[in-house]
Amino acid sequence: MKQLNLKLSQLQALLEEKEAQLCQSKSIAVSTMEMNVGATNGSNSSSSVQQENIHFSTSSEETCVLTTSHSNRTEQNQESAFGGPAKILSGFTMSKSQHDTTIVSTLFAEGTGDTSKTFYDGPFVENGSEMRGEEEFPEVNVDFQETFLGHTSPITCCRFSASGNNIASASVDGTVRIWTYDSSTPASRNATIYCGAEIMSLDWECKSDRLLLIGTNDGGIKAWNVDAKRVVCDLSTSEAFPSVLDLKCSPVEPIFVSAAASKRNGSSFVDSLGFASLTVWNMKTWKPMTVLPLGEDPPAITSLCFNHNGKILAASATDGMIHMFDMSAGLQITGWPAHDSAISSILFGSDETSIFTLGSDGKIIEWSLQKQGHILWSRTRSRSFDPETSKYYRHEMALDAKGRRLLVTSGSVRAPIYQMQSYSNGLRTLPHSAAITTVDWHPTLPIFLTGSADNSVRVTSIL
Repeated sequence: MKQLNLKLSQLQALLEEKEAQLCQSKSIAVSTMEMNVGATNGSNSSSSVQQENIHFSTSSEETCVLTTSHSNRTEQNQESAFGGPAKILSGFTMSKSQHDTTIVSTLFAEGTGDTSKTFYDGPFVENGSEMRGEEEFPEVNVDFQETFLGHTSPITCCRFSASGNNIASASVDGTVRIWTYDSSTPASRNATIYCGAEIMSLDWECKSDRLLLIGTNDGGIKAWNVDAKRVVCDLSTSEAFPSVLDLKCSPVEPIFVSAAASKRNGSSFVDSLGFASLTVWNMKTWKPMTVLPLGEDPPAITSLCFNHNGKILAASATDGMIHMFDMSAGLQITGWPAHDSAISSILFGSDETSIFTLGSDGKIIEWSLQKQGHILWSRTRSRSFDPETSKYYRHEMALDAKGRRLLVTSGSVRAPIYQMQSYSNGLRTLPHSAAITTVDWHPTLPIFLTGSADNSVRVTSIL
């Protein structure tokens, strides 16, 4: 069955590529015809032809062998059709048990980022050659790839631990699994956590792999101790804000911030979110410390990010706003409108002179923090962005340890990897068999995670 699933994903990827080639050929043919007609009629009029993207979906049942120990887990070694070794990992089970904006410029003034480059979407000419579009990105060169099949429903979130030795992945059915892809890593922390509600967010304690925070859509925040293999604290947001959209631990202090939202009737993920609440929690007493100010009836906060010393917290909202907070004062220091639509993910750049935002409209923008409102780089995703899938889950992005590669979720079976700080072409991941719903990078190595609506999580090491 696993071999059939792998073959199915390969065939689907091939079908997708053939479809793209066909659409491109049709587009060229139509353009050529229009030019000929225009020349014949002596007219300078032009027309545009919209190609409809056809998405093929397949369904298959996956059989997972369940064990209670990593050392006993079933592993099936296969030779990948993509040129590198592939390994499929089965699942396992455990028992339940307002300052001035110049402050921001000062805080980030020591960065070394280059603010001179501007990028834009679509083919453009650089050094006499045309850059390739996103759908033409070459496939990554894979060192190894492993697939974890321990979940039985679509993946909502997956995160590497602070050391990168452990992985936490969550799914729609309310389960979180802690596991490792490296056979040399002790497997004593492997566990399955049953939360009883859909998982909206995960975050590891930044200084160690000891604690994992879990946020659900019924207002729950659980702290799981991976050594004791138990929930050491079970918190609840107020009844007015039941959706815990994001959790972020400070890289320095024993605190974390929760972004919770009220609910309302809506046909899409964003439309179902109401007002926002940002709460700072003490991780020693497990009590709320303060609520960060957002104004009256603020739109929901979807994503959070600390800078390296924990002094600044960035937050993105469903109204397209970026908010920046001084954590020592507990006040918002600046903010600006970044997108015409909701922002689904926010990240500090590697040198922290810039900040990335991902809009629900598929636009990715890198903003300067030294010159507020100045765009350093931007891209509008085309083929990998599907508005239909955005109705059901929140898109996100992740930067690698060196800040040179930006991996983004996708409505397609592949996800784009943009090459930052260079004019090199981007890359694209090996295919899943459904949309890629969550991504993360290893904290130090060129290894990334992709979670999919096909219930699988993949660990990919690239050359």
